[in-house]
Amino acid sequence: MEASEILLNVEKTAAWLKRLASGFKPKTAIIAGSGLGGCLPRLEDKVAVSYKDIPGFPGTTVKGHAGELIFGRMGGQDVVMMRGRFHYYEGRPLNFIAFPIRVLAALGVKNLILTAAVGSLKPAIKPGHMVMLKDHLNLMGSNPLMGNYHEAFGEMFPDMNDPYDKELRREAVKLARKLRIRATEGVYTAVTGPSYETPAEVKMYRMLGGDVAGMSVVPETIAARQLKLRVAGICWISNFTSGISKTTLTHEEVLDLGAKVSGKMRDLLEGLLKSKAVKL
Repeated sequence: MEASEILLNVEKTAAWLKRLASGFKPKTAIIAGSGLGGCLPRLEDKVAVSYKDIPGFPGTTVKGHAGELIFGRMGGQDVVMMRGRFHYYEGRPLNFIAFPIRVLAALGVKNLILTAAVGSLKPAIKPGHMVMLKDHLNLMGSNPLMGNYHEAFGEMFPDMNDPYDKELRREAVKLARKLRIRATEGVYTAVTGPSYETPAEVKMYRMLGGDVAGMSVVPETIAARQLKLRVAGICWISNFTSGISKTTLTHEEVLDLGAKVSGKMRDLLEGLLKSKAVKL
């Protein structure tokens, strides 16, 4: 696809959404991960639309991802939330993951809050804890910016020295501890999935400096940073990765645990939306 066509598709989708949610000018967007559909903040004046009805947005194929975009208001500001994301392992080109991020930016979004269920690579980071991302390792074998560059999206070679915003991260850690959630800062290891990691892979990721492992977040972050969006990565630990725990993991268990943590995640997101950190 030509660069001009990619930009045109982004502009068409953004224009369609602006007509649908006229009056909303969101500066902050949230993307909810697996099992976290219940973390939707208690927004006022909500307007919701299914992905399948949005031009350029396919439906989601992963259980636990509602597949809808919601506009609303909280703390005196407009917010937009993606309940469910798109994944490389669903068979979509990795550079497609940049599309919804670019649409959000075209709507006026400046702050992007990414949430995700992840596996812990370390015994000290236990299920139920949260990890606020400070950096990442992209081991997905590709990059969402490949083959779809247009100057309107930013620099072709964006700097990634500070992928996750320090102010948003510090505020998220403070809020988590206020909610009595064990929280720390850490490094996200991004892999393709959909199979979970082997014990040998877990050892390698840990040696490389990873704290948690997952199958999303990083492509979205890269696309967002090209657009100069401020990014916060908020991960909840759904399980230990292979070799740390002796029990096997199922996606259903991830969803069950997500339902339990969604309430506290919602409270954390509401606190973040009302904080000065997202209004800088």
